[in-house]
Amino acid sequence: MAYTYLAVRRDGPVEYVTLNRPDVRNAFNEEVIGELRAWAGHAATDPDLRACVLAGAGKAFCAGADLAWMARMRQYSEEENVRDARAMADMFGALDRLPVPLIGRVHGAALGGGTGLAAVCDIVVASDDAVFGFTEVKLGLLPAVISPFAVAKIGVSLARELMLTGARLSAERARSAGLVHAVVAAGELDRAVDGCVREILSGSPSAIAATKALLSQVAGRRPEDVVDLTSRAIAAQRVSAEGQEGLSAFLEKRPPRWAS
Repeated sequence: MAYTYLAVRRDGPVEYVTLNRPDVRNAFNEEVIGELRAWAGHAATDPDLRACVLAGAGKAFCAGADLAWMARMRQYSEEENVRDARAMADMFGALDRLPVPLIGRVHGAALGGGTGLAAVCDIVVASDDAVFGFTEVKLGLLPAVISPFAVAKIGVSLARELMLTGARLSAERARSAGLVHAVVAAGELDRAVDGCVREILSGSPSAIAATKALLSQVAGRRPEDVVDLTSRAIAAQRVSAEGQEGLSAFLEKRPPRWAS
């Protein structure tokens, strides 16, 4: 599939997708949102895909909303704004629901919707120069469509502080908040991302997909309310082809077939 604002590269079972508007620090507009939604839909149905890496070209990951897009929003009716916001929410939801791990490779600015992108990534590796922030209130707006994903990632207490102040966060503060999982020197960013990819590829594809789906089902629920769900999930995986292969490989002290 051809894209205008995304650069997509495939390396075996791993797909690298890069926001490719470096002249505007990879800011969102309607076209970027549509292309990311389309890419996520395609990736979700790819049986050979095992991991994805999301990055930004140039000096920034994603600086939020494009100025020209924001200027157009000022002329929208409320109903037109609803349709516009739902398109963005659909895009974030599609990325969040990918059945394979999504790794965020973040450098430079990741503001507003850029922080939202970090929130829907399963693993975020950031360079030590990265800057995050739910900065919408500074513009008289609010981080509405990204709020469910951000609250799930960092919790209500931190969301209140960060979203109500609109303060910018260093990479280290974002890591302590739970938004980022590793902070490395800029020159080590690709190496760190590659390490995450290798770890994912060493795991069972079906077990990883099932685990990701399970996490979304048990989050925020009491253990006693999901005991049937969790019991059936592990039972189904134990008798699956990859579950049987993984157990056999462990007992026979050999690598499993998916890792060879």
